Amino acid sequence: MNIQDKTIVLTGATGGIGRAIAAQLAARGARLILVSRDSEALLRLRQQLPGQHRVFSADVTDIQALQKLQQFCQQQGAVHGLINNAGISQFALCAEQDYAAQIKLNLLAPMQLCQLLLPQLKQQNDAFIVNVGSAFGSIGYPGYSGYCASKFGLRGFTEALRRELGATRVKVLYFAPRATNTAINSAAVVAMNQQLGNQMDSPELVAKALLKQLETAQSRRFLGWPEQLFVRLNAIFPALVDKALQKKLAVIEKYASGRT
Repeated sequence: MNIQDKTIVLTGATGGIGRAIAAQLAARGARLILVSRDSEALLRLRQQLPGQHRVFSADVTDIQALQKLQQFCQQQGAVHGLINNAGISQFALCAEQDYAAQIKLNLLAPMQLCQLLLPQLKQQNDAFIVNVGSAFGSIGYPGYSGYCASKFGLRGFTEALRRELGATRVKVLYFAPRATNTAINSAAVVAMNQQLGNQMDSPELVAKALLKQLETAQSRRFLGWPEQLFVRLNAIFPALVDKALQKKLAVIEKYASGRT
């Protein structure tokens, strides 16, 4: 898939992965519509990127803001791609989880934005949607019940939409990084991953992998080993993953409950 001179909407543009994705897209000649709640950070990001890009400050959990974004995109002319990258994570035990916030941003917002921008995408000869999920969209992990629920939902939505649009020219891709070194992860998460030996990728590595997926139009891509293995095991033999995670549960609970 060629992205040069294509107009691409990128949500969560000022976050760690978002900035890295923006840099990769801009370097390949894409024209970006950068979306974030932080207007000042958006302007700084635009100045750092090669090429001509637009910015749109919005809370994507607000349907009225999404409708204004849709109108803004129409004013820019053709829109060829949408990357739903905005997201939040909360590492905590069930009693402390803010489920509504995670579902709104990680699941409902990308669903609604896909719905709003699909008419414009369908007008193009070659268009795409990338929904940024997670390895935890396939593996239920203790301490991440809200995040897992939202990303499981996003994976299901992406799969259904891909099949629904199979006869159109809009490709729908699901991209699933593992833990990444960004501000989305608290100090407790970083410490837990270090103790358990869980690897964390750089935003630049993640962005390059997403661009490769775009270029090859690969429907699904999961990053990291052994995460790729656990995704497959969890789908076929979930009881094995139950046992593997049970051995780590005391460590996970210690960090998730703040007993560090």
